[in-house]
Amino acid sequence: MKRAGWYLITGAVAGFAGVLGLHGGGAATPTVLGSAKSGGTGAPPAASARTSGPAARPGGSAGPARQATGTLVQYGYGELSVTVTVHGNQITAVSVPVLRTAEPYSQQLAQQVIPMLRSEVLAAHSVRIHGVSGATYTSAAYAQSIQSALDKLHVR
Repeated sequence: MKRAGWYLITGAVAGFAGVLGLHGGGAATPTVLGSAKSGGTGAPPAASARTSGPAARPGGSAGPARQATGTLVQYGYGELSVTVTVHGNQITAVSVPVLRTAEPYSQQLAQQVIPMLRSEVLAAHSVRIHGVSGATYTSAAYAQSIQSALDKLHVR
């Protein structure tokens, strides 16, 4: 019974933080690009596997950076595609060049969730991440598109 108070306080703080995140000033800009319209399916971006010149990574090995765009994944509330940049077998950058949602709420949710998913991928250097609660379809589509890009790059 003593812990019930802590759970209540922790839940209230988490809820307050969520409301601030929805309505706050938004200091961080999301990596979401693309149209918020649901009209048109549009062709997926050209699947590319580009390399740039050798560059030394801080704390890592030198080598070319390779980039690929994953397939356009349709999910329950829209469609998205993810571009991944890797150095060797390490994911160094992730962006979302295509995001189309069915409604404004889905767009707002994606703008909050995608930076979280991006952070998890960059921290894990892998697509094996935890999805975001309340955005299961978006999380699954994001992971599926990243896996597609990694497959194109022949990265685990």
